[in-house]
Amino acid sequence: MISVLQRVSEARVEIDGETVGSVGEGLLVLLCAEPDDTEAVGEKMLAKILKLRIFGDAAGKMNLSVQDIAGGLLIVSQFTLAADTKSGNRPGFTAAAPPALGESLYDSFVKAARAAHPVVQTGRFGADMKVHLVNDGPVTIPLQIKT
Repeated sequence: MISVLQRVSEARVEIDGETVGSVGEGLLVLLCAEPDDTEAVGEKMLAKILKLRIFGDAAGKMNLSVQDIAGGLLIVSQFTLAADTKSGNRPGFTAAAPPALGESLYDSFVKAARAAHPVVQTGRFGADMKVHLVNDGPVTIPLQIKT
């Protein structure tokens, strides 16, 4: 499973001009399932995301997690994180999970996140989304968890 975390002061997802998910301070989580991923991989990814210390403490050091600051999670499916750009100029996406598996793993991840964290918003799997964010720092962290 692949994710890109962006520390945000605010973020929102729009579909057809309507805001479907938004958070204030917290993390925008772009999430991509791969063909061999399982719910257990998603659980490991979520645990890492919730505990990752990338928010500033009173001294300005990155010592606090999204849980420590009671920040929001905005979780957006993004199969393009699995892009293969090794040859040619058009990326391939065969490294991403097939849509049915990707959606199932995304839904499981969101369900687990909602059980573990009080503020969880989402985009919509497979939709054409417009993601707006104010990247705080900027801080952008790529993560990959394998089986």
